[in-house]
Amino acid sequence: MSWLAVLSLLLLQTEAFQIGLFSGDSLTHQEITERAILNVTVQACRALARAEGKDFSLPSFTAESVAVACEAPKSSKSFRQTIKLIQEKNKGVDISFVSDPRYHFDDENFTEGRKIITDGLSVVKASNKRNNFETARDQLGQILHTLQDFYSHSNWVEMENKLPNSNLIRSNAVIGNIAAESRATCRNCIGDDCTNNILEDILREKILTSGYFGLVPFSSTKPTGKCSHGGTFDQTSGIEPKGGINKDNLDASHGHLHMKAANLAIAASSELLDDIRGAAGDISFLQMMGISKGKALCFVIDTTGSMRDDIAAVRDVTASIINSKVGTEDEPSIYILVPFNDPEFGPLTKTTDPKVFKNAIDSLSATGGGDFPEMSLSGLQLALTGAPRNSEIFVFTDAPAKDQHLRSTVIALIEQTKSVVNFMITAILGFRGRRQSDDGQQQQLSSRMVTSDGQLYRDLAQASGGLAIEVSKSELPVATSIITESSSSSLVTILQAARSPGKAENFTFTVDESVRNLTVYITGTFVTFTLISPSGVSQESADTTGSLITASQSVGNFKTLKLKTQPGLWEIKMVSTNPYIVKVIGESLIDFLFDFLEVSQSPFGDLEVVDNRPRAGVNGSLIVTVTGSDSTTVTEVILVESSGSREVNGSVEALGGGDFLAKFDRIPAEEFVVLVKGQNSNGSSGILQRQSSTTIKASTLIVTSPNPNRVLVPGIPLSVPFSVMTSGAGGNFRIQATNDQGFNSNFPSSLFLETGGSANGTVNLTAPSTTPSGTDVTLTIEVEAPTSADINYVVLRFAVLKTVTDFTQPVCEVLSLQSNCSDNCSLSMWELSVQVTDGAEGTGVERVSLRQGNGTMNTSLTAGTGNMTAGSGNMTAGTGNITLVSYSSSCCSPDVELLVVDRVGNVASCFYSVRKAATSSSQPATTSSSQSPTTAVVSLSTRAVQSFLLCFSITILGLSLPF
Repeated sequence: MSWLAVLSLLLLQTEAFQIGLFSGDSLTHQEITERAILNVTVQACRALARAEGKDFSLPSFTAESVAVACEAPKSSKSFRQTIKLIQEKNKGVDISFVSDPRYHFDDENFTEGRKIITDGLSVVKASNKRNNFETARDQLGQILHTLQDFYSHSNWVEMENKLPNSNLIRSNAVIGNIAAESRATCRNCIGDDCTNNILEDILREKILTSGYFGLVPFSSTKPTGKCSHGGTFDQTSGIEPKGGINKDNLDASHGHLHMKAANLAIAASSELLDDIRGAAGDISFLQMMGISKGKALCFVIDTTGSMRDDIAAVRDVTASIINSKVGTEDEPSIYILVPFNDPEFGPLTKTTDPKVFKNAIDSLSATGGGDFPEMSLSGLQLALTGAPRNSEIFVFTDAPAKDQHLRSTVIALIEQTKSVVNFMITAILGFRGRRQSDDGQQQQLSSRMVTSDGQLYRDLAQASGGLAIEVSKSELPVATSIITESSSSSLVTILQAARSPGKAENFTFTVDESVRNLTVYITGTFVTFTLISPSGVSQESADTTGSLITASQSVGNFKTLKLKTQPGLWEIKMVSTNPYIVKVIGESLIDFLFDFLEVSQSPFGDLEVVDNRPRAGVNGSLIVTVTGSDSTTVTEVILVESSGSREVNGSVEALGGGDFLAKFDRIPAEEFVVLVKGQNSNGSSGILQRQSSTTIKASTLIVTSPNPNRVLVPGIPLSVPFSVMTSGAGGNFRIQATNDQGFNSNFPSSLFLETGGSANGTVNLTAPSTTPSGTDVTLTIEVEAPTSADINYVVLRFAVLKTVTDFTQPVCEVLSLQSNCSDNCSLSMWELSVQVTDGAEGTGVERVSLRQGNGTMNTSLTAGTGNMTAGSGNMTAGTGNITLVSYSSSCCSPDVELLVVDRVGNVASCFYSVRKAATSSSQPATTSSSQSPTTAVVSLSTRAVQSFLLCFSITILGLSLPF
């Protein structure tokens, strides 16, 4: 049976299958979203594997299993984190836009709801094009919620549609026959039975309607004869016709159709994701989803005149990492470079191409500088907003910060992104007027760091879980070994502690059997230590022949110890009166994610993620998610004071799916870290220990930005409202708003709050008219209490998007299709010639690629030519609106699918086949062949749904189909 025939069969069997698959509890937006993400991610990974001639085994549908199947097991943490972030943005729609019918397809707002989806889709595609994946994820979560609500809140399911409404993701298509405002659509339910409350003529004529929703306790009305949403929170459900039609859960007004609605929502979400995948390409799509072999490599470099030797050291370590890591499981997923000088900083270079990154490093030159302090924090701010979450950033400088007013902004971004920042500090700090010789070489005045200048970098490093490494310029090449070691994408923090002033203290840490390459980092001067292994063997810092330390290195204030990896309880006894940091790391796939929770402000209750600092001095909750293991149980979650030994223990409750809820009687007012302990239930013995890198500071302030529009149109000011609430003393609260792109903004310098009161403010932000679409800008709004002892913030990402006018998919037209296929397919060939256009008003074809086919594709463009063989990715088509594509293949590979993308991300999928009995789901294309082979142009939406059905069908049935 051909795979197209299998698809047709599965399409007929789908309904019963999905009911069996998803029977039981109701499905939430979060579960629907995760299943769609896993499905399309598997499709992308399978396509890449097959393009490289590799086998691909369909995994079980968990983040960990999918990451392994995608040959990126070390990315299971970032993949899980991406899923959770998209889920939270999805959930946030019911908080920020709960009463806005456009976001839920309520009140028959079909055109308006579709616009939210298509506008958001344009943002996602433009952001992905510039590797701004964080902004893309934010938008994706929101539009998935609106899309999913269509199937629960409209009568699409009641009209017995078996496939999603593909026109919801197309701006220029007809959604359906929408009910007129004057047309009645429902009758009263019979008691609690709303099974047949939609009028028969509405269903018979396929008239599209949705329920009206009015939030209790606000007064609400609806037009005469219209359906209501229904449920406890819907004020309109008591107005005739009474009842509702929503299918949000099994107990809803139309709960008997919940599973059908949920399954269509999964298919529709898969369809939208597949459209994004087509526009971005498989590799970029996977990066957006957090699937990549390695972590980001991110450098922030001072380029003033004295930094010539430092830049040379960075070039060397960059070349070493690229030469040793590219092609391995630790190949960096993205390369980021931010230079800074005075007064300039940037631009940010962000690329997935190691050659581009290496060329950018090689092009750096050490010039200028003038007065001593430099714009180091501005450069770091740009790196923190441009790098993925949980990145490790290295800052190279020999000067203090000129822009110290950004200290709290940088700390806010560190806390929000949970990124680690290491400072590589060379030569002199604290002296103004660096002397330079005629050839630009720095004359070394002193290697002594002045405390006030260096302390800022130490504070930022400690806040992030990083290190401030202070060495001479000649020692820097040795110290950069930490960069190579940190490039492993499976590093976990087992222990980190800082003491300032230093004191003698004993620290214990537990190493589990999954940990490899156990390493201790120590920064500080005149520090001694004693290590004690689980077996009781000890080794002192002065002992160079002991059995516990297999290798060590000391340079400047930085010491590295490679330990014999031995599971069990270790102890390190630190002795020093000087400030020091001790950090224990290892390599393991098992790690954890965490977020603080608070009671949602939506009428539905529940808990929502806190996007900034948790509230100090009150009880609180924390959700912990285990990554890299399906068999690890969290047993303890502890909030540990960063600079001391005081702890707050939480009570832990398993939520399922690797999630655990920890509840605390109080959140400490002091800075703290999160310590997690657990037990692996797969038969291995011993306790597992992990610690958060980021230091957390609680606050008595609450800063929020309700319902912000997250899209900036170049040249048009955008008003961003924000609110401040305090549970402490009143007064004038200082306001600071900064953005990483330097866009013009204005905001109030302060707000007055009564004790325990609140106030509102607005930031006006304008992107220059020349700003390219897809640019993202991060706005950080900080609020400081009158005592200057308490700060909180809100961090908002915005996408810049010029008005999109091209909504038309590219068009494929067959010029010829010829074959001489025989029974012995290996001895015969077939050829195809296709003309691809984007219309007179289109933005132009940008890329043509093979989604299916093992032959050779050539393109001939108005601006040039290109060549591509199967598996090589895609062909950039240049600036012309007409592209000629020729394809040739053995008859053993009788199918080909071309993916065509224009410059704003409209995607067309063109499918052709020389199979004698092939079928098609769209109009036939022009052919030229004596054997009349079957050809077709298949919409990407249809194939996305087919992929969804096929993927889930195979998973359930355990089939292994050869297609």
